[in-house]
Amino acid sequence: MSSSNFTLRQVSYLVAVAEHGTLAAAAATLHVSPSAISVALDELERALGVQLTLRRRAHGVRLTPAGRAAVTRGRRLLRDAGELATSLGGASGVVSVGCYPTLAPVVLAPWIAAVHRRHPDTRVEFVEDDQDHLQRRLLDGELDLAVLYDHGLSADLETERVAANVPYLLVARDHPATDLHAVADEPMVLLDLPPSSDHALAVCRELGVTPRIEHRTRSTEMVRALVGLGLGWSVLAQAVPDHDVRVARVPLPAEPLPVVAAWSRAVTRSPVVQAMLDARP
Repeated sequence: MSSSNFTLRQVSYLVAVAEHGTLAAAAATLHVSPSAISVALDELERALGVQLTLRRRAHGVRLTPAGRAAVTRGRRLLRDAGELATSLGGASGVVSVGCYPTLAPVVLAPWIAAVHRRHPDTRVEFVEDDQDHLQRRLLDGELDLAVLYDHGLSADLETERVAANVPYLLVARDHPATDLHAVADEPMVLLDLPPSSDHALAVCRELGVTPRIEHRTRSTEMVRALVGLGLGWSVLAQAVPDHDVRVARVPLPAEPLPVVAAWSRAVTRSPVVQAMLDARP
């Protein structure tokens, strides 16, 4: 069937239902009636000649395999259509960006500010998530860009280096350690958030230390709190605020961990995405 047999409105309703799980929730977001969405989905299924959803009263809406594929392509279609409408007069529109949580304050926040200064009509929508989820969302077309560590990335992603973080030993402020071997017999506090955890343990191995992991946390603030209270040491590559007087950083002879902006090779960079890349501080 030709694309003229369905509309962007129908596609947007399908994507909204996939994101919200029920006709009622999608309808509330779109300010239409659930019956209008149901009719639009019926029309879209007839136009495409395939069943996209399973709709059962009181059980919400489930996507068929064809429906999941249609949602992925539909998101790209809606984004491209929006950029066509908004970017002809310059770098304006919406950029959907994902970011590894520990990189958001130090890399993404200044980047958003730079985009706002150069392109006030561009809006950056961002989400923080772990590296594996961000990669999947890029490849599924849910995100335009993601800020990630260049560690274990899919070959289906294209990258551009934006920064590099140098690993360091984190100890309590009054700890006498001058290298990793000085803490080898003490407990470790591990930032258990791949790839940071993988990289920290690799640094330990390269420097000949087998850590005894006492605590695991997904929060850098919790790492700093535990280390500052003398409950262990850690290896981080993330910046520590200068005002955090609880801890001290000890340089390590380890290679920097590159930080990259990544996007799917299957998606052509739009003008608004390119404008964001060009605005990087």
